[in-house]
Amino acid sequence: MCERLEYSPMSIRQAPSFIYGTAWKKDATTELVRSAVSAGFRAIDTANQPRHYSEPLVGEALGALADNGVPRESLFIQTKFTPIGGHDNRVPYDPQMDLTTQVRQSFESSLKHLKTDRVDSYLLHGPYSHPGLGDEDWEVWAAIEEIHASGRAGMIGISNVNAWQLAELIGKAGVKPMAVQNRCFANKGWDREVRGICRANGIMYQGFSLLTANPGVMHHPEVSAIAHRLGVQPAQVIFRFAMQVGMAPLTGTTNLQHMTEDLKANTITLTAGEVSFIESIGDC
Repeated sequence: MCERLEYSPMSIRQAPSFIYGTAWKKDATTELVRSAVSAGFRAIDTANQPRHYSEPLVGEALGALADNGVPRESLFIQTKFTPIGGHDNRVPYDPQMDLTTQVRQSFESSLKHLKTDRVDSYLLHGPYSHPGLGDEDWEVWAAIEEIHASGRAGMIGISNVNAWQLAELIGKAGVKPMAVQNRCFANKGWDREVRGICRANGIMYQGFSLLTANPGVMHHPEVSAIAHRLGVQPAQVIFRFAMQVGMAPLTGTTNLQHMTEDLKANTITLTAGEVSFIESIGDC
């Protein structure tokens, strides 16, 4: 039986402003998570999806960090239930079972991987249906609500969701989503419509692929000028923009220097005009 790290749950009021993402890190996951926390990150995002994440190695990192004086209660840990369509042959639950059982099996597996009795946030990795929600989504959401009610998931939410789906979930769910995690494209207004729904409903919005999905923004002359004015890198400008418009950005950098630089986005401030320019940069 694995040793579990006991801790008192982190309050939702302490939800992070910056998150380290662990997708596609493979065998380097443990060392990169340790490095990210050493650099100053206090929020780690993963998923029980072996195709793209090495969740057990995140757990190894958490155990090593605890042994070296970084207690579990000081970290915000988020993981996800991934529908069968998001997996390869390595499925962390029995796909022949009903969806409620699949969620329960995946969640129990995540707790074992992460060496913990509770996570700070648990997300549905993406809806089954499109463009709205279907019966499968509602069954899975009910199972996630049960996990939340048990006290083993502080926040619950959804990833890769459109505005219609999110509005439907807010309107009909017994427990409303508390977090949304979406990819942000500048040419789509940085997911403006979904962000607006989150802002109106007190939902934590997490933005990922802010840099990789927007290489043109990174090299835009105006963004470079803002970075020059502040004495920082363009990536730091984008991350600070995200924070100032209400996002908790994710970074998955494997570069130790970039980890430190990214966190320094918390120390700079963009003017209202600069924020407005970046927010509308894809509209030009």
